[in-house]
Amino acid sequence: MFEHLLIPLDGSSLAECVLPHGLAMAQALGARVTLLQVVEQEETASRTRAIDPLEWHYSEAEAGAYLQEVAERLRPAGVSAAQVQLQGEPAERVIDYAQAEHVDLILLGSHGRSGLSGWNVSSVVQKILARAYLSILLIPAYHPATTEISALRYERILVPLDGSQRAECVLPLVGALAAQHGSQVLLAHVVRKPELPRRAPPSREDQELANALTERNRLEASRYLEELRARLSLPAEVRLLVEEHVAATLQQLALEEKVDLVLLSAHGYSGGTRWPYGSLPTSFIMYGNKPLLIVQDLPRQAIEPTAAELAAREYGRH
Repeated sequence: MFEHLLIPLDGSSLAECVLPHGLAMAQALGARVTLLQVVEQEETASRTRAIDPLEWHYSEAEAGAYLQEVAERLRPAGVSAAQVQLQGEPAERVIDYAQAEHVDLILLGSHGRSGLSGWNVSSVVQKILARAYLSILLIPAYHPATTEISALRYERILVPLDGSQRAECVLPLVGALAAQHGSQVLLAHVVRKPELPRRAPPSREDQELANALTERNRLEASRYLEELRARLSLPAEVRLLVEEHVAATLQQLALEEKVDLVLLSAHGYSGGTRWPYGSLPTSFIMYGNKPLLIVQDLPRQAIEPTAAELAAREYGRH
């Protein structure tokens, strides 16, 4: 379970969309909260002119006052948040701090000071997602947040499952949130129709074989979901679908069911340690529009570094 929540902010109202979720998580889990702002040195300024010490001091003072003001807004809800200021490149400093201070969950707004764009998440958030190797709560920041902060309720939580133990690592967290918020939990599984790659249309025998396999998988998934629901000490409904595209089906389900939170494991049945997230969480990051909580099921040392990361370690910046 999460004990230390990190909320990076950049002073924008878009980034503050995470604050109600931070309250909700802190209250449900009894976790401590740290507010973090990185004072960024303009790269162009460092190359063309000396940094103005007065201007730099003002930026730091402004960031400190801002974090203090946000912490005061959280206090009436019973959350006493620590405040941390750092200097440097935002994504790198957030990642370094999270790893050094044993952060369990990073709460991120999809966009911040740079404003909205056609991308589902900003470049800074993309970097943090790719390299933090921690559990992440990603909130779509499509509208500026209001100044008043109050904890929200997760009334409907969607939990995609594929039958693996990895995917089930989210269940203790689901139980804690559902108990705190009185949530209706939706356990969802998509039975994927078998692919029949052929130059010619599939034969009758091919189609019958595919249908038989689909039905067998559907029955097995139905038994699994019902057994799982019986084990859980919380009210839950089952959603079992048969479709060709798993990620698209689950995203459509999240919209149709009007869920408040999608909660899933970073990896599922396919496993693998080459990337920090499997294909389903990646799809939700890139194309989803619901609050998304990804529980990282692998320790940092188990995830293989990318070629770019290895090169950066060896050669540094040039």
